[in-house]
Amino acid sequence: MKIGVLQADSVMERLRLTHGDYPDMIEGVLSHAASELGENVTFCTYDVVAGHYPDQLDSCNGYVITGSRQSVYDPDEWIKTLRGYVVDLHDLKIPIIGICFGHQLIADELGGTTEAAAGGWGVGSHLYDIVDSHWCIEPEVKQYRVLVSHKDQVIELPDGARLLATSDFCPNAMFSIDDHILALQGHPEFSRGYSEDLMYMRREIVGERVYQQGIESLQHDLQSLEIAKWIVRFLKRKPV
Repeated sequence: MKIGVLQADSVMERLRLTHGDYPDMIEGVLSHAASELGENVTFCTYDVVAGHYPDQLDSCNGYVITGSRQSVYDPDEWIKTLRGYVVDLHDLKIPIIGICFGHQLIADELGGTTEAAAGGWGVGSHLYDIVDSHWCIEPEVKQYRVLVSHKDQVIELPDGARLLATSDFCPNAMFSIDDHILALQGHPEFSRGYSEDLMYMRREIVGERVYQQGIESLQHDLQSLEIAKWIVRFLKRKPV
């Protein structure tokens, strides 16, 4: 299975040497998940900020849209182009995974709403309740914890979207559309070390209270690999 990574940002240079770039993180966790599931995956990265896209929409079996420090409602041309690409993939029902910014962009472009969150920044690890079953998620799983870093949220889901997971802080934490779109606010590709360093870099921006809560939350167990398995199953269209 060939996965296209639509790279919407780069890790800050001072953190990249230690933690790698976003495609490295995504390839790492999805490769691990695929190996445990007995699946073979390859990756191709496209720098959509620079306007790079596959030659054909079906050049890959599915696509992952990464996070970004920008907001989906920013007026940048590359964001407008990516929005159009999402519509084209959606029309052909080619599988798309949205992570953080990708999650927000998919929702916003397909009829939902993404805005700056009234609750401010979410950082560290957050716990979510699964509120609807999905064929890519083990039926016994009722909650998951994953790393996050975001100031925007999906406020309203698109018509036809199924809400899969929620929390008090982030009501629309994960959703699906038919069998070809899966979008989640969390970052299963992040490591604890990267999350901690990113929080430190943004300490003044997020505020001391949120920073300290985020650091304390890193002690909890994470379900990052389990979430990555959901993503691989979804892209493979292979139910549990």
